[in-house]
Amino acid sequence: MRLGEFGVWTSYRAIGGENAAAAARLVEDLGFSAFWLGGSPQVPALRPLLEGTERIVVATGILNVWQSEPERVARDFAELSGEFPRRVLLGIGIGHPEATRQYAKPLLAMRGFLDGLDAAATAVPRDARCLAALGPKMLALSAERSLGAHTYFVPVAHTRAARERLGELPLLAPELACVLDDEIKSARAKARAYAKVYLGLRNYTHNLLSFGFAPEDIADGGSDRLIDAVIPQGNADEIAASAHQHVAAGANHVCLQAVGVAGIPQSEWTALASALGISG
Repeated sequence: MRLGEFGVWTSYRAIGGENAAAAARLVEDLGFSAFWLGGSPQVPALRPLLEGTERIVVATGILNVWQSEPERVARDFAELSGEFPRRVLLGIGIGHPEATRQYAKPLLAMRGFLDGLDAAATAVPRDARCLAALGPKMLALSAERSLGAHTYFVPVAHTRAARERLGELPLLAPELACVLDDEIKSARAKARAYAKVYLGLRNYTHNLLSFGFAPEDIADGGSDRLIDAVIPQGNADEIAASAHQHVAAGANHVCLQAVGVAGIPQSEWTALASALGISG
């Protein structure tokens, strides 16, 4: 699977499901190598993205184990990957305790889900799946049982620590939310609007507290220091520099999410592709 160095991350809620094929085609034409679909999608939701493109990898970012049944997921994956070989990446995650009533023993639940994928009539190959991971134990499991880790809402320091935990070879694919806006006040307002939900989820807040941030950084919408570290803002060159910081820290794929934009972020994706040096 040719995942490449840079992809995009978005959801149908952000771009509109009716725009799926057009958005994916734009991403491919701009030179990005992957399209990560957020919003806890099931595998069939990837179809219009794959049908609208020829080369890019399309990934679930992420499929939620509490909302999914392994045998059905494996069957859906086999059908789609059979039509689009080496282009479907199954991103799997445990979700958040605030959003899932049955949330308990996340590591055990993930192991059980992976066991189910392995035991299915058409097993999902290890190198066609990755795990949403933040903490050391889930990172270790991602290296043991999948292609590697997809991280989310993390500073560069987490990417560096995650690479040390994973070792040299596994995938490390952080999502990087960003705001393309040169005016600092409005840019931070957009970043805070995006960050609000994540600063209320303890998976993310506990992780941030482990990487140099204090409770006061998380309170009241997030300190400037936290917001700037996790959600870079500025022009495309400044955002590209932040993406390259993650690469230098050990990421081998960075998926960029342009936030504070309504609909397909065509101008933002275009500017980022140029600044990253991937556009034709």
